[in-house]
Amino acid sequence: MLQTLHDKFSGIAAKIILGVITIVFGGFFGIEQYMNPKVETFVAKVDGKEIGQDQFREAYNRFRSQMQQAYGPQFDAAVFDTPERKRQVLDQLINEQLLANANEKLGVMVPVAQVREYIQGIPAFQTDGKFDPNLYRLRLQGAGRTAASFQDDVIRDLATRQLPTGLARSTIVTNAEIDAFLKLRDQTRDFGYIKLDKPSADGIKIADADIEKYYKDHGAEFMTPEKISLDFVELDAAKMKTEIAPDEAALKQRYDEQKAKFTAPEQREASHILVKVEKNANADAQKAALEKAKAIEAEIKSGKDFAAVAKEKSDDLGSKAQGGDLGWLEKGLTDPAFENALWAMKKGDVSDPVLSPEGYHIIQLRDVREGKVKPFEEVKADLAKQYTDTENERRYSELAGKLVDALGNDPSLANAAKQFDLPLQKTALFTRAGGEGIAANPAVIKAAFSPSVLVEGNTSDAITLAPNHVAFVHLDQHEKPVQKPLDQVREEIRGKLVDEQLARRAKEQADTLYARLQKGETLEQIAGVVKAKVEQEKEIGRNAANLDGKLVSEVFKLARPAAADTPTTAEVALANDAYALVALTAVKDADPAKLDAKSKEAARNQLAQAYSNDAVRGFLETLRKSADVKIAEDRLLQ
Repeated sequence: MLQTLHDKFSGIAAKIILGVITIVFGGFFGIEQYMNPKVETFVAKVDGKEIGQDQFREAYNRFRSQMQQAYGPQFDAAVFDTPERKRQVLDQLINEQLLANANEKLGVMVPVAQVREYIQGIPAFQTDGKFDPNLYRLRLQGAGRTAASFQDDVIRDLATRQLPTGLARSTIVTNAEIDAFLKLRDQTRDFGYIKLDKPSADGIKIADADIEKYYKDHGAEFMTPEKISLDFVELDAAKMKTEIAPDEAALKQRYDEQKAKFTAPEQREASHILVKVEKNANADAQKAALEKAKAIEAEIKSGKDFAAVAKEKSDDLGSKAQGGDLGWLEKGLTDPAFENALWAMKKGDVSDPVLSPEGYHIIQLRDVREGKVKPFEEVKADLAKQYTDTENERRYSELAGKLVDALGNDPSLANAAKQFDLPLQKTALFTRAGGEGIAANPAVIKAAFSPSVLVEGNTSDAITLAPNHVAFVHLDQHEKPVQKPLDQVREEIRGKLVDEQLARRAKEQADTLYARLQKGETLEQIAGVVKAKVEQEKEIGRNAANLDGKLVSEVFKLARPAAADTPTTAEVALANDAYALVALTAVKDADPAKLDAKSKEAARNQLAQAYSNDAVRGFLETLRKSADVKIAEDRLLQ
């Protein structure tokens, strides 16, 4: 979710809006819970904490979108959307919940400064590369969120990283381990090899009866792809431009109703010193922390410099080095108790110890910026755009509702298109892998090949293509898979059968020659038999770029030769049914002493990363073994 917050605030905004809708309608129809028994909707439970279908669907769609963007035109929806892929995403969500539960038990907390720095680093809240408090407030208001609830989301996401980060930082790599790693990583090997030519196809004859049998036994290999085309109607709010211009009075009324949006809030420049109290601390520990905080307060009020004391005694690592500086704050960015104390102070005041979930804070108010309201003329253009956007959305929602109702009464897309003056469009024929235009959309592909549309001939439900953009589809043409005629694929089958025999010949030849190599013949002797050339390679590393990767990989799996005149041999299968015979003659470990400090440090970091990954993986496995994890397989596959 952190990546989503950074990349595109609208992603979380959409989720927030759905949450608001749920609250509104849930409140209105809440009586249903008394009339109907509760229906379980979770996809998984981790020690009683639910991972809901919406949460899973959002994570899966986000991962799917990332993969689609990464692979571009090569992305195959049919190959991607598998039960294994869904389980992969669910496992990640389960791991996140395991970490969240562990944080709660261990009392792991995220410093206020870290939360603030993270929020201020989100591009959606910045103007010209700098955090804009007004934009932050407007973005949250537009999404129906408060700063406190958004901050809670950020805290949860940052908290899931605390334990893995701590484990990673605790990793120790010794110099001996670095040397051993470098000896292996940069090791080189000397070897000779013969690449065996593919046997000749001379004498291979394929009988018609064999072709016919293969055709009969492997009919599924020679089917034409299933194809369909669709009729569709789409509704897009972006194309529904309103012609109604708002008058001055309407804009001023909207300005008065939303004046809070155009008010720059009061800001306070503050510093603090934190005396940390662990979440599960007993009464004695809390008392000791309070006494320490009072002593620090007394030091400052006796004349000591606040910043100097903060650098020496604050437990907030995020602000300690800056003398406790928290910068300019506004309401909603800090803990309620901290905020109440800060807003009750006057410029220059130092507070008594203030208790928050993190511990005791001594707060210094350094400066105050009064809030101010932007004048009507300054925001008039924004209000006009807001009005037209709202009107477009209202008209879109109204028309979408009417279209759904009309299709419910009469499923004919042609009639609906005529009634609402919408174009009835068609796709070209496309397969389950998708096509062009609307047929490339995964949601459209899924709906088009669903039993309801494909088999029963129904018009689809509304398919969301983008926010305020839906489509309805109906089957136009359906070309079912049929087996291609034998004469059309006869030569293709002949080629397959020839290749099978050639592969068998190649394997038999390689096995025979390798047996001779194992009995003591040299590569040179065998090369003379098959009229091949022995290639000699010296000081070849693991990542040699000018040799067959499979060959090099297999060479580095071989044991060290017992002596120079008794090489370690192997038969190596290469691509396209080719083979090589190999004789490993020497293994030379690298000398770490020849590497500079920078290279050794890079190796240390590489090892540390590998160790930390193993530590985190092991930690998660331990958590999972001791947790009560329940997975609703039927909902996972929906």
